[in-house]
Amino acid sequence: MNIILLGPPGAGKGTQARHLVENRNMVQLSTGDMLREAKDSGTEMGKVVADVMARGALVTDEIVIGLIREKLTDKSEHGGFIFDGFPRTLAQADALGELMQAEGQTLDAVIEMRVDDEALVDRITARSTCGMCGEVYNDNTKPIPSDGKCTNCGGTEFKRRADDNEESLKTRLMAYYKQTSPLIGYYYAKEMLSTVDGLGEIAEVQGSIAGVLDA
Repeated sequence: MNIILLGPPGAGKGTQARHLVENRNMVQLSTGDMLREAKDSGTEMGKVVADVMARGALVTDEIVIGLIREKLTDKSEHGGFIFDGFPRTLAQADALGELMQAEGQTLDAVIEMRVDDEALVDRITARSTCGMCGEVYNDNTKPIPSDGKCTNCGGTEFKRRADDNEESLKTRLMAYYKQTSPLIGYYYAKEMLSTVDGLGEIAEVQGSIAGVLDA
């Protein structure tokens, strides 16, 4: 089963993707992770990525699609792919659809994690993550344990993103609404879209997503 997780920054896509990886043996395809992996791989595509990143140039859609193609042709056993952070635009959505068809793959579900902007600001400005495993904590709803150890991996280093502040978030939200939110209508028209409440407790959101995937 191949799925897309849609939602603004801070909606919890990464947290839910990790749950699906752990519990359904799915493979998370995060654009940033794929680029970093490719840069260090030494492959022909990796050399292209390394050159682009070294020059500080923008990574083209063609490069990202090429990286995804490599993942799709990997024959290792898994429970399907989670596209996290891609596609971001209608052009990317078209390109991904064409690639999936060419590789004999299907896109089975697109899940929009809907959130309220004001609540999202409160969530993001209080967010921190484990430096080792990426487990997400929140000062208000899930504070870092009193012993200073991550409940997931035992790590003791926690960090906040430099852009996890109200001003930066509003800029990122504007970019999302301008570039990515049109995908909601795009996949709705294709009868592939399901929507879940992204502001519920993590377990509640997990249950909602499971309900979509198991339907």
